[in-house]
Amino acid sequence: MIPKDHPRYDSLVLRARMVEASRKGILADSAMIAHGRGEAFDYLIGERTTEPAEKAVKAAAAALILAEHPVISVNGNTTALVLEDIVKLSEVLNAPIEINLFYRTPQRIERIEKMLNEAGAKKVLGTDHEEKALIKGLKGPRANASREGVYKADVVIVPLEDGDRAEALVANGKKVITVDLNPLSRTAKTSSITIVDNVVRAVPLLIEKVEELKNLDENELENVLNHFNNSRNLKETLKIVSKAYTGDVEL
Repeated sequence: MIPKDHPRYDSLVLRARMVEASRKGILADSAMIAHGRGEAFDYLIGERTTEPAEKAVKAAAAALILAEHPVISVNGNTTALVLEDIVKLSEVLNAPIEINLFYRTPQRIERIEKMLNEAGAKKVLGTDHEEKALIKGLKGPRANASREGVYKADVVIVPLEDGDRAEALVANGKKVITVDLNPLSRTAKTSSITIVDNVVRAVPLLIEKVEELKNLDENELENVLNHFNNSRNLKETLKIVSKAYTGDVEL
């Protein structure tokens, strides 16, 4: 039992959630390393949603609303941390959820599919019993994508994605939205829209923003996108990280 007055309560709760997910067999062995790396960057942005992250969330919401075939791609870490929120986002966007794993095994796919279905997901793709297509620029199992999901999508949200896949999806003409706490990662720099925030804060905020913007007309949504520049937004985030590192601001 983690006492709620512990100064690191939220962080410890997330760690416990990851440990439990590992016990259930939905995480890769390296998942804890990835989570810890993200946690370190979360310290540097003050464990809060920054102004650049809010701008990115707004742009992401506009892109998803405008999309003809949006798809939500999830891995083990995303499932462990924001399962219910991912299902809710899928509902508000009427978008399928596709399972995409770097270290893919039938057992992990089956367990994640079961968790998504039990949480109320209407359409889960990326399973082992559906037609696959190959993403150009990737080799081996990572090249596989659901023909009705990521392969067909015009906009893909890929929280906690690895860089080579994000880069390949962009090269294949897709608008890629990612959630990545490391503003220096290849994923962050390659993606069309990068939300530098903890996924447990970013996804609920994205749901709120989609609900807020969904009644805007197409021109207004396009205007939101046209005013967003991912490179500039990442630079704004790096200024926040730099100030935190040098002690120029109190977090």
